[in-house]
Amino acid sequence: MNSKLPHVGTTIFTTMGKLAHAHDAVNLSQGFPNFSPDPKLLQLVAQAVQSDYNQYAPMQGMFSLRETISEKMETLYGKAYHPESELTVTAGATQGIFTAITTFVKAGDEVIVFKPAYDCYEPAISLNGGTVVPIELKGQEFKVDWAEVNSKITPKTRMVIINTPHNPSGTILSKDDMLQLESLLAGTDILLLSDEVYEHLIFDGRIHESAAKFKGLAERSIICASFGKTFHVTGWKLGYVAGPKSLMREFQKVHQYNVFCVNHPMQKGLAQYLKNPEHYLALSAFYEEKRDYFLRAIQGSRFTFTASQGTYFQVVDYSGITEESDIDFSKRLITEHQLASIPLSVFNLNNADHRQLRFCFAKTKETLDKAAELIHRI
Repeated sequence: MNSKLPHVGTTIFTTMGKLAHAHDAVNLSQGFPNFSPDPKLLQLVAQAVQSDYNQYAPMQGMFSLRETISEKMETLYGKAYHPESELTVTAGATQGIFTAITTFVKAGDEVIVFKPAYDCYEPAISLNGGTVVPIELKGQEFKVDWAEVNSKITPKTRMVIINTPHNPSGTILSKDDMLQLESLLAGTDILLLSDEVYEHLIFDGRIHESAAKFKGLAERSIICASFGKTFHVTGWKLGYVAGPKSLMREFQKVHQYNVFCVNHPMQKGLAQYLKNPEHYLALSAFYEEKRDYFLRAIQGSRFTFTASQGTYFQVVDYSGITEESDIDFSKRLITEHQLASIPLSVFNLNNADHRQLRFCFAKTKETLDKAAELIHRI
């Protein structure tokens, strides 16, 4: 049988997860919290189950949830998305991303992807017959070279994918970055897929520059967001997408035959939970404290780092420790030191190895203390 994805094997997350489990390692690899969500949110979902919100939800998502999302986005980003025609609740952001690519990318289309890139983008492009046009982010600060982006735009360019705050680097796109992108795409039919799942996890007084804030980007963008990442419930696989009516109409044509609709009682609980903005506005401070706690704990180790600007990931450099490849070193950290991380080369253009690892600090203080103790022994 001919595979449609011949070069895709077991993901690094599965590999590291299994190895971490086998060696009882402190697991800072895959990006999920190891602490419980707000009991209030769990209570609201439980109430929804007991109130029999257990059958199919509307295909686009519960209207009350879409209405609350619309209010949130207008308040934060100054852009009004109509809850009836410009928002769709999805089975996590990954489903939203896959559906957007499937909706708009056809055979022969080119899609610009910035590397290192989250690993769901490229397989979706390939499955739909598109061609990935990779552009490597530059230097330790993972900056975009906009002149290079301009040089890679062709008549075949159908879509550009951005991710801010960025996984795996923990960096963000600035207002100037977004304005340059807006200028580059002006006068074209190129679409923007903006992965903003960490929109509420941004540090040191910085501001999330959503594509929704820029008229020339918003009119061509599908924006993907995640409740799982925001509210410590990654296993719920619940998110949403926002976009102009003309794009959302096409998106929903595919969405309805992909999953049709998503978990009804969780939507009901979230619709009520979101009505208190502090439930998401307080998260930057919450995770900034975790980032700072972790970085203080590993200060003085042989790893070097620049503090993450957003997400719940921290990139560290181990070039002063060994010349091993990042994959070999990360595996050895598990087998010899019981510490699990993710090597960055798997996200890079041509798997370029810059001796960097990614740690997830969305963990309890006890877990971070254990990890720091192991890090200081290396």
